[in-house]
Amino acid sequence: MAAGGPGVRRTGCAATVPSMRGTWSEESLRRLRAARHAGDGAALVALLSGLPFAEVLQQVGDAVGDAVTARVPGTADLAERCIAELGERDWEGDAELARQVEAALGRGPVPPLGPLPVDLEELSGLLEGDPVLGGGRIDLTTGDCRPQLVDSDEQTEDDEDPERWLPVWCEGSRDGYRDMELFIATIGDADFADRLAIAISGRGAFRRFKDILARREDELRRFHLFAEERQRGRARAWLAGNGYRPVARP
Repeated sequence: MAAGGPGVRRTGCAATVPSMRGTWSEESLRRLRAARHAGDGAALVALLSGLPFAEVLQQVGDAVGDAVTARVPGTADLAERCIAELGERDWEGDAELARQVEAALGRGPVPPLGPLPVDLEELSGLLEGDPVLGGGRIDLTTGDCRPQLVDSDEQTEDDEDPERWLPVWCEGSRDGYRDMELFIATIGDADFADRLAIAISGRGAFRRFKDILARREDELRRFHLFAEERQRGRARAWLAGNGYRPVARP
């Protein structure tokens, strides 16, 4: 699979990341999420018809898949475009999302995964948070993500019931560090990229990286989109590996 970038282009075992400037604002993201939450297919089509997908492809795919399922006019073409870009990009979690959108179009079987209204951003926080304090579990009846510290204070009778709870073990910061490396490869200013590459060497890499990146607000915002997109994909892939697929909350 593959897609438009800031994407990791894979050639054999190597991965390169072409540079691309950001276009999604806080307002356009808010409108995307609001349209999906409200089931407003017309607003979704109007928004996506004028914007590229690449920076927020994981969020776009979910929203478009819902709209196709609801038979919103004009969304089939958006879904085809989404599938093509997911296929070209091929980040972790992109294949799972592409299959879900294909199923909504009636082009393939529904993935044999149980629907679960889980917030991928919250799940990512459990998976990639502090190794000591991170982790937790998902309530399979509601899709709620429960951090480890919350659960330690609120024990229930069915605390160990595998029919209700899905454990989430923190996987640490390795993937987050790789996100910084890949993002640096998208920066066109060689001197600035070099400063960031030096910053991520040794202890305190995340803090130094963000301190330097904060000097350029446009790049800091672009990194937030880049990292969130990759985190959502990893959370989706983890969920699929455990037999579930994310769906919108009722």
